[in-house]
Amino acid sequence: MAPRLPEKPPKSQGQIPYAAVPTRASSDSRSVRYSLGRQETGEVSDFEDNDEFLGSGALPDAMEVSDNDTLYYGVSLGTRRRMGKGKGFWVTVVALVTVSMFGVVWLYFDGISWMRRSKKRNVILMISDGFGPASETMARNFWQQTHKLPVGFMSPLDEILVGSSRTRSSSSLVTDSAAGATAFSCGLKSYNGAIGVMDNQAPCGTVLEAAKLQRKMRTGLVATSRITHATPAAFSSHVMHRDMEDLIAEYQIGNYSLGPAVDLMFGGGRCHFNPQSAGAESCRLDNRDLWSEAKQAGFRLLKDRKEFDKLEAKAETLPVLGSFALSHMDYDIDRNPTEQPSLAEMSDKALRILQAATKDSDSGFFLMIEGSRIDMAAHTNDPAAHVRDIIAYWDAVAVVRKFVDEHPDTVVISVSDHETGGFSVAKQLTTEYPEYLWNPHALEPVKHSIEFIAPQILALGDKDDAKYTLVRDTVFPQWLGVPNATHDEISAIAKETDSVRLRQLLSDAESSRAQLGWSTHGHSAVDVNLYAHGKDAHLLAGNHENTDIGHFIIDMLGLDLQAVTSLVRSDRVRQETAPVKEAWLGRRDLDAADHYPHLH
Repeated sequence: MAPRLPEKPPKSQGQIPYAAVPTRASSDSRSVRYSLGRQETGEVSDFEDNDEFLGSGALPDAMEVSDNDTLYYGVSLGTRRRMGKGKGFWVTVVALVTVSMFGVVWLYFDGISWMRRSKKRNVILMISDGFGPASETMARNFWQQTHKLPVGFMSPLDEILVGSSRTRSSSSLVTDSAAGATAFSCGLKSYNGAIGVMDNQAPCGTVLEAAKLQRKMRTGLVATSRITHATPAAFSSHVMHRDMEDLIAEYQIGNYSLGPAVDLMFGGGRCHFNPQSAGAESCRLDNRDLWSEAKQAGFRLLKDRKEFDKLEAKAETLPVLGSFALSHMDYDIDRNPTEQPSLAEMSDKALRILQAATKDSDSGFFLMIEGSRIDMAAHTNDPAAHVRDIIAYWDAVAVVRKFVDEHPDTVVISVSDHETGGFSVAKQLTTEYPEYLWNPHALEPVKHSIEFIAPQILALGDKDDAKYTLVRDTVFPQWLGVPNATHDEISAIAKETDSVRLRQLLSDAESSRAQLGWSTHGHSAVDVNLYAHGKDAHLLAGNHENTDIGHFIIDMLGLDLQAVTSLVRSDRVRQETAPVKEAWLGRRDLDAADHYPHLH
């Protein structure tokens, strides 16, 4: 039978206070003393669980404490003491969880950006202007067939294909190069003709500018077009229309709020840096001598291949401006290698210079490389010039891929701003059931572009006999590699006096023999291939809007384009002189008012 519990002490002892602790009074006895809100000296015991205590004479007092503790707190003293013992543990857990939650939030909103900014990165954006999926197929077939390679041959681009990019602008399902490049540079959609500006024609900060200002990166532009042309311009200037190349040139040498943002420029377009007084060497409509201004600003200036070859790959080389043609550089099929460097050569030297300039720093570089004239050949529907410039672009891709493999902190992205020509690797020649074939070998003997050939014919004016002889004896057999041209073909080309129609006849002569088709002399809305290799390239897998390319660069480098936008928002976007219209196929203006009606 359980022992009978003693009676409770009389109520005269008073109310049990908030704290009750046992204290060893002597070696032979135990007692409980009470203190108001404090613990007196003594050994603490758990009154409910201590067996030794249950057998002591202090049991009645202990029970009284337990009863009153339950009354005041809703839990027994033992339970409350066990909770007290674990209090430090749970406080630690709660603190760790709280800190972790704050850490996750910080990482999401700013920490990842900070970590990216704290690591060295190189970003190389390659843009194959006007290069669609059918053009890659045609170039691969051409190279494989003419070099007798295995059927499984893969180009330098085929090996790094990750997805595709949509191309529409804010004003049309069919973009132009200006809006396409602005999607990459500013990460936003804008109207056809826009160069580094938003739909409201206000400047938008670019990835190149942000890389320079926020990460102290070195920056570069390489192109085979005029360096003031739409694609390089969209990374380095802010103008309301692409034709304002005089103003674009002013931006590129640093005549705006940010100062010089581009450290290296290789390409053509020297005429926009020369004063009007330079005559045929200028296409400016004012007398500003930007070439001299660039020199005064510290730029090293290059005009020809010899100066390019002498240029050393070292940090002291920057800033440098190499302009190797008054307008666009030559198509690769026409290029004299003793006069102009190739796209691959310019890319290689740019990489080595930028690497030398950043090797001892925590900042990397941003480099944009454009295969500009792929697009222009497609505008002319010139398959031979088109395929040769694609192969020249492949050579540049191979150079860049080698650099990326040697520098694992680097990524290269290759993408087109749009497709040009509505190109197809097939052409129906008769009303009969079509043949399932195309003939790459028809392009192999072609020695010159249509852009080169047409002016030679037109230069003879109304000298019909001389024109016929030129076309029969030189144009077809030597320049186009066609020994069996018909009298009707020769006569039609010799008699034509309009540039556009003449170029169309020359295109038909090439394209029909190769059985390649074109649906337009302009752009199309087709999605274009997306290629990437190196750091975080897998993040570009799949189908993307063109603006996603810009955001990939923004995220990788931890850039704040809005901050740059706030700095350039007051910069001039309108050229004071009338813009020079871009001649198209030698006659019609590609950028005429009817082509961009929303700007007029």
